[in-house]
Amino acid sequence: MTPEEILPDELLERMKIRAAGYDQDNSFFHEDLAELAAAGYLKIFVSGPDGGWGLGLEAAAALQRRLATAAPATALAVNMHLVWTGVAHVLAERGDNSLGFVLKEAGQGEIFAFGISEAGNDSMLFDSGTSAEPLPDGGYSFTGWKIFTSLSPAWTRLGIFGKDSDARQGEGELVFGFIRRDDAGHETLDDWDTLGMRASQSNTTVLRGAVAPPERIFRKLPVGPNGDPLIFAIFACFETLLAAVYTGIGERAFALAVEAAKRRTSAKYGGRSFAQDPDIRWKVADGAMAMDAIQTQLASVARDVDALVDHGAHWFPKFVGLKVRATENARTMVDLAIRVSGGSSYFRGSELERLYRDVLAGIFHPSNDESAHNTIANAWLGPLEG
Repeated sequence: MTPEEILPDELLERMKIRAAGYDQDNSFFHEDLAELAAAGYLKIFVSGPDGGWGLGLEAAAALQRRLATAAPATALAVNMHLVWTGVAHVLAERGDNSLGFVLKEAGQGEIFAFGISEAGNDSMLFDSGTSAEPLPDGGYSFTGWKIFTSLSPAWTRLGIFGKDSDARQGEGELVFGFIRRDDAGHETLDDWDTLGMRASQSNTTVLRGAVAPPERIFRKLPVGPNGDPLIFAIFACFETLLAAVYTGIGERAFALAVEAAKRRTSAKYGGRSFAQDPDIRWKVADGAMAMDAIQTQLASVARDVDALVDHGAHWFPKFVGLKVRATENARTMVDLAIRVSGGSSYFRGSELERLYRDVLAGIFHPSNDESAHNTIANAWLGPLEG
């Protein structure tokens, strides 16, 4: 199946029309989600026998690129479900079926969300301010705050982690598990009133003794960086699919720039279109070269994950470098489109005005610019000497 067959033009057009309304009303994309679920889009990583498409990361990235050209906030939020199902797929391809239940339940219609980020926790996956208290039956009780929980109004399964501070002789242990929406111990705050990506409704989640039963505890890791396959799989799916969304935003902005250059006319050039202006032609050509580069980089990284290529210590630099390049490139494309389109794009309600706000969210997703450069410098130059 091609991206065009899974996400036909008619579906994308409906979502493109709704995107402006979701943004204006600061509302969740209920209609988009219902249509995507009906099309089987939430099951792209699920195998055929379990009711899915059985696709890999490269195909999923291509789909997310396409979805983001129509509805960036919808694509960003759906990413969180696809990250967990993608992680389960990437692990299974490497012989680890610890998240097999995620793919099975996704095939049954469950919606997964990513409850990992915490305010002030720049260690991300390697430490947690959320407490994980062991229970007698092997489950854990989680207490803490999780920010940027996309899909807040719709998730049925939330992947979380916290720290059992007493484990490992007091050195602490990071505990990963899933909670169910219909169980007690969690609250979703109505606090998502942001500059952009408004339809994602990535509200704060408060955990007050939320219990993940023993069968939903899928990893216990030491505090600090480690080479567990789960960490690899999360980085692979999170950074690659995030890059795909922002590449899609860049593609849409570039298309709008080309349309504007052909549509607008210039008195300076005797009423001919701006497509004849040498400065505009330079900008569009520059943008085309940048889009070619990021599309190739995205496809290459995703393809290597699918092919089980071993990049060793350079895998993480590849992931974070892709994310930074894709998000920065998307900002450049939106800026280019606004410059080519002229003052009309500055008015509230224009598509480019919305893309300008949406694309800024790329700054805040991990890994940030500083962290990515540190990771890449360490890979090539070694760590700083103490």
